[in-house]
Amino acid sequence: MRDLGGVHLPVATPFSEDGGLAIEAFEANLREWLSHPIAGIVVAGSTGEAPLLRSRELSALVEATAAQIGDRTLTVGTGAEATRDVIAANRDMAGLGAHAVLVRSGSYYLKAMRPDVVRDHFLAVADASPVPVILYHIPQFVPVHLTPDLVSRLVEHPNIIGIKDSSGDLRNLGALVEACGRNAQVLVGSGALLYAALEVGAVGGILGVAVIATRSSCALYDAWRAGDHRRAGAMQERIGPLHKRVVAEGGIAAVKAALDRLGLYGGAPRSPLQPADAAQLAVVDAALEAAALGVSA
Repeated sequence: MRDLGGVHLPVATPFSEDGGLAIEAFEANLREWLSHPIAGIVVAGSTGEAPLLRSRELSALVEATAAQIGDRTLTVGTGAEATRDVIAANRDMAGLGAHAVLVRSGSYYLKAMRPDVVRDHFLAVADASPVPVILYHIPQFVPVHLTPDLVSRLVEHPNIIGIKDSSGDLRNLGALVEACGRNAQVLVGSGALLYAALEVGAVGGILGVAVIATRSSCALYDAWRAGDHRRAGAMQERIGPLHKRVVAEGGIAAVKAALDRLGLYGGAPRSPLQPADAAQLAVVDAALEAAALGVSA
């Protein structure tokens, strides 16, 4: 089983002024992110505006990442409403160099998404996927709860190797750790909870805040691994408020504005999302200053 331990970056997707994919800017951002001891890159996560990407754009992003990723993990978000579409996307992304896929449940027909239906969806995906599957639990966007009981059954499948929990509920994350046991690994999705998540058994995180605070996020993980809990706690105090003010409250627009402030390419989100306004920019600037972040922090 591929080890998922460490900090994974759900990277932002840069767009040009005409709204198209800014692939050269993406490649430049990748070079900076990969200069840090991250565990991997996640393309087409929530921070990457996955629902707004065309299939050819996703392919271009994955190809660009595969060219730079080396021996680190390249994970691609392939969630879709139809099971067959997820299966097809997984095969395509594996062919382009993905090492794993991050898969959410369908939710448009919410009332039909009973636990047995969700189970069958993920098992069919896992059966057909040429690369390992990571379950994606993000109830704020996809209101289908991957309960610990359901997850405990899903991770019996040898091709389901982990779950990203973005519920923001530490108790739920702990229950998922117990449910996964030795069958799968748990990654936290909240930068405010990384230290606590590691303490309760998560192996790392897929963290939006790590896109803008890469060095500090990696330092937290490395300090915790080394048993330096004082330094790990200090790093958590740095990135926790940044997660809250920029990622959780500000969303994609704020994350992209922060990237611009830090010398990377953020740019505008894709419509219908709107760029950060003056008030949001002020919050971003204050959060970055409070976290003492500069370029590549």
